[in-house]
Amino acid sequence: MDFGIFAVLAQDGITNGAVYALLAMALVLVFSVTRIIFLPQGEFIGFGALTVAALQSGQFPRLVWMLMAVGVLTFLVEIGSALRQRRYKPLPGRHLMWSGIENLAYPSLVWVLARGLEWQGMPMVVQILFTLGITVPLGIMLYRVAFQPMAEASVLVLLIVAVGVHFAMLGMGLFIFGPEGSTTQAFTDWSAEIGALLVSGQSVVVLGVSACLIALLYLFFDRSLYGKALRATAVNRKGAQLVGIGTTQAGRMAFGLAAALGTLAGTLIAPLNTVGYDTGFVVALKGFVAAIVGGLASYPLAAAGAVLVGLLESYSSFWASAYKEVIVFTLIIPVLAWRSLVSGHGDEE
Repeated sequence: MDFGIFAVLAQDGITNGAVYALLAMALVLVFSVTRIIFLPQGEFIGFGALTVAALQSGQFPRLVWMLMAVGVLTFLVEIGSALRQRRYKPLPGRHLMWSGIENLAYPSLVWVLARGLEWQGMPMVVQILFTLGITVPLGIMLYRVAFQPMAEASVLVLLIVAVGVHFAMLGMGLFIFGPEGSTTQAFTDWSAEIGALLVSGQSVVVLGVSACLIALLYLFFDRSLYGKALRATAVNRKGAQLVGIGTTQAGRMAFGLAAALGTLAGTLIAPLNTVGYDTGFVVALKGFVAAIVGGLASYPLAAAGAVLVGLLESYSSFWASAYKEVIVFTLIIPVLAWRSLVSGHGDEE
């Protein structure tokens, strides 16, 4: 291997690692706040990329139908919850009114915008923002329907529910999008040669966007009131409840941020690879390996683990391309063995 090949593989590895870092941080966020291993993260990667591809090709984004269906289901769940609580307090009319606005009126507005506007000629940033307007509420609804009713269950029960939600969303993705994959338009055609290395503009955009998102997440958790509330919930869930922090709202916010990060990760890789409805699962698993390196608790270690996973995958593809996935996922074994030796165990573990 000469220096040119080494540098190209390093560029690919760091670029992929930047995407894995976003997914790893989303997984750490959801697990630390809700104790849920967010297996459906991969679906948001594929759904986001395919929705942007549909907007760019002038097609109706079929994910809107899923948003409307899950919105109706969420509203019915809210009505059922209100009726169960009726024996203790009057029927919360204002709460149901806001639930109707969030789960029925908002998806209907998204449908009108998707039908009424010409999205094909709009800037890619606007298309991505509209896609986020579909996927982020979908993530919040997902938490309300599937996870909020059993938020106090054990980690094992929550994992089983996450597996079920993953397969349900995978089936819905096949029904909505079909088996064909798609790519999106390139962010830029710029490229430059630095010695023996050809620097791709796509890689620069991915690294830049990932770095900006990580910086924004740092500012959100360090400076904003909502971010500090999420940190408090992650440190001590019961203590956060005692001081008045709504853990239910924290869970919804965590799922919304995770859905946004998954969607953005999908839009970053879509110009470089063909993305299908099920492509994101393997990508999210690599983000999960990076999150395990961080102990599902440390954001900096998760980001560092993501870069390690990206470099390991890149160099493995050169030396043993047929086994690159095996090599990457095998990384989890020594990490878990080390953590098992140096850390204590709780009852749930």
